[in-house]
Amino acid sequence: MRKIQLTAESKKDILDDLLKRSPNNYGEYESVVADIIEKVRTKGDEAVFSFTKQFDKWEIDQDKIRVTEEEIAEAFDQMDADFIGVMERAAANITAFHTKQLHNSWIDPRPDGSILGQKITPIAVSGVYVPGGKAAYPSSVLMNVLPAKAAGVKKIVMTTPAGADGKVNPGTLAAAKIAGVDEIYKVGGAQAIAAMAFGTQSIPKVDKIVGPGNIFVALAKKACFGYVSIDSIAGPSEILVIADETANPRYVAADLLSQAEHDELASAILITTCESLADQVSAEIEGFLQELSRADIIKKSLDNYGYQLIASSMDEAIEAANAIASEHLEILTKDPYQVMTRIENAGAIFLGEYSSEPLGDYYAGPNHILPTNGTAKFFSPLNVDDFMKKTSIISYSRQALEQAHQDIELFAAREGLTAHANSIKVRFQA
Repeated sequence: MRKIQLTAESKKDILDDLLKRSPNNYGEYESVVADIIEKVRTKGDEAVFSFTKQFDKWEIDQDKIRVTEEEIAEAFDQMDADFIGVMERAAANITAFHTKQLHNSWIDPRPDGSILGQKITPIAVSGVYVPGGKAAYPSSVLMNVLPAKAAGVKKIVMTTPAGADGKVNPGTLAAAKIAGVDEIYKVGGAQAIAAMAFGTQSIPKVDKIVGPGNIFVALAKKACFGYVSIDSIAGPSEILVIADETANPRYVAADLLSQAEHDELASAILITTCESLADQVSAEIEGFLQELSRADIIKKSLDNYGYQLIASSMDEAIEAANAIASEHLEILTKDPYQVMTRIENAGAIFLGEYSSEPLGDYYAGPNHILPTNGTAKFFSPLNVDDFMKKTSIISYSRQALEQAHQDIELFAAREGLTAHANSIKVRFQA
């Protein structure tokens, strides 16, 4: 990790460096993704089967594309009971948290006979993409599916790539069953996103696509936005820790490494008012790297996007944290709650030394699908509202409209929309 004195110039340089990781900077892949999407849109299953053979190296057809109940049962048989129990308890926490986010439709009748309101309705079909390959993340299945279930989505369709043997990771299938997925299809990559966006002979069209994936998946979601809704274009994982002299350097080091192990583009940043803490954290990191299984990835991540920023004051540290707008923000200070009140931009905030970031990844309940690459300045974590539609309700009586019709007619006239004005006017002509 590079140790840097925090200044306006160094903060700008770091922000520029972090933004290089954005999926928006991978335009060279867009033509490849566009070709895949167009072929799936026009040829349906034929294109899906062809791309699956090309990229995933197995023969797929209409009889093999959908995961069967027997395959799900087999997956449960392969999982140890302890892990199943952990997933069930995590699912209960996630469901409880997201259920509290629900809003009700409302109606506001007024004395003049007008009625205004809002009708809240869940989307009908949600699509979930789950990565496969070398790594499988059952936690992401729970985080993407359970908010949709809490919202009342009627049908949840999941796509995930199978291995060359045509089998899906058993942890992924077990999590899908626990979360309540209705249909699972063995398709990955940009072709899976296109299949859910447009529908094929085997895979139904969905209303929204959520879930993480590689650059091809991210660009496919971006290209299909408008045909369907999406959650976000996720970038590499990131963590920022604000710490003062009271922080435990071993805890800080462990927490920074928890995100650096994701991939070589992951970002881990420490902002501290105590330079000696930064030195102690560096020593702890060296010790951990001798024992962690993904040490090679961690080293490259820290070399590429790891920083220790030395701030002259906590005010300066907070200002920098708000500018970076990290996906995960840990506050390890004497009074973390006081610091938290001044944080404006973060995907998720973790307070105190026993609120390590993986608590949010797996178990506590809040969603771990979070805004990255500074988008916490205007995006939120995945939540129940992402699976709901809000419809406005308007009802005016003659009395209510009579009081407002001249205002509306004047507004329409000023915009040159005479048919708009006439639509109101005719109701009061003799």
